[in-house]
Amino acid sequence: MRQAWTIAAKDLRLRLRDRSALIVGIIAPLGLAAIFSSIFNPIEDFDFSATYAVLDEDGGPVAAQFSAVLDQFGTGTGSDIRTVETRQEAADLVDVEPFSDEEGADAAFVIPAGFSNAALSADPAEMEVITGQGGVGAGVAVSFAEQFAGELTYARIAVSSFEALGGAEDRLAAGQRALAIPAPVSLEEIEAANKQLSNKTFYAAGLAIFFLFFTVQIGVNSLLEERHAGTLSRLMAAPMRRYSIIAGKGIMAFVLGFVSMVVLIIATTLLFGAEWGDPLGVLLLVVAAIISALGIMALVAGFAKTPEQAGNYSSMVAVVLGFLGGTFFPVGQAGGLLSDLRFITPHAWFMQGLGDLAGGNVPDVLPAVGALLLFGLVTGALALGVLRKGLQP
Repeated sequence: MRQAWTIAAKDLRLRLRDRSALIVGIIAPLGLAAIFSSIFNPIEDFDFSATYAVLDEDGGPVAAQFSAVLDQFGTGTGSDIRTVETRQEAADLVDVEPFSDEEGADAAFVIPAGFSNAALSADPAEMEVITGQGGVGAGVAVSFAEQFAGELTYARIAVSSFEALGGAEDRLAAGQRALAIPAPVSLEEIEAANKQLSNKTFYAAGLAIFFLFFTVQIGVNSLLEERHAGTLSRLMAAPMRRYSIIAGKGIMAFVLGFVSMVVLIIATTLLFGAEWGDPLGVLLLVVAAIISALGIMALVAGFAKTPEQAGNYSSMVAVVLGFLGGTFFPVGQAGGLLSDLRFITPHAWFMQGLGDLAGGNVPDVLPAVGALLLFGLVTGALALGVLRKGLQP
């Protein structure tokens, strides 16, 4: 066994010198994880602030209520609410170029004269939202105005119903009382054990397991590289068992995969805020995933004649399994046959295990760990027979 560790140490030094394992195992997946996390993260993951202009030509109670609610929104989000005197001034602020030295506004609210009287009667009440070139701030302004209009509609219906029943209360007071009544149904975000990974964790884990197969492939294919370079015959002539040669290559591939996964887990946690779950459960999944990748890549390489051929075969298998296993998008949400086929890949079981860990405890990942180990043991046993034939004199 010491001879196997000697071979593994020698190969590890070679891989560290050419930096191929560093690029494939760490730099590439970490870079893609950063890109995907920044693209697909929900909007609430970053701070929002905007500048809005308000022109109140009405001066009535409903307009004052709108301005008060807008001020509360600005305080809560850190947005700047400016009061202007004319519509032209509001339009000029919105038309300011985004990167100019002048201070502009993302959108402007224009409350025309008579707005409050119309809102308190059965007449249509109109408000103008100037958005200019658009953007996130402009979209939020439109949504804010639509929500306020919806609340006015709700209050008007409630007041009309009250009057139909013979009520004689002031319409403004009745509307304010209607708005103060809690909604019968509300939506809230709660933390729940839903066995679903966040966007950051999903893409970090998916890219980690996807590139794990390429990292392990570097170690497995080194056996063919030795044969192609003529150094394999020297190893076979040395006083060592042929089992030690295969074991040494396997140890080197396992170490490369393990280091790659550990570095990616730590880096994505610290840099992107990924939440992998209980360390013990993650460790079990990582070890089982490396064993499955080692077995599959060794089996594929066993049927190749040259290192180039082995690289092509292994890359095709890794890509197909990665996409089918849902490392880039949640295949399980597609339903149907594709959702069921994903479980013929170790990638899907790894992602499933992390999802179970996110909504449970370490014992919940054992089925996924067992499936990954089964992949590795079955394909590894077949690969061992194929590779041993290649070491025959």
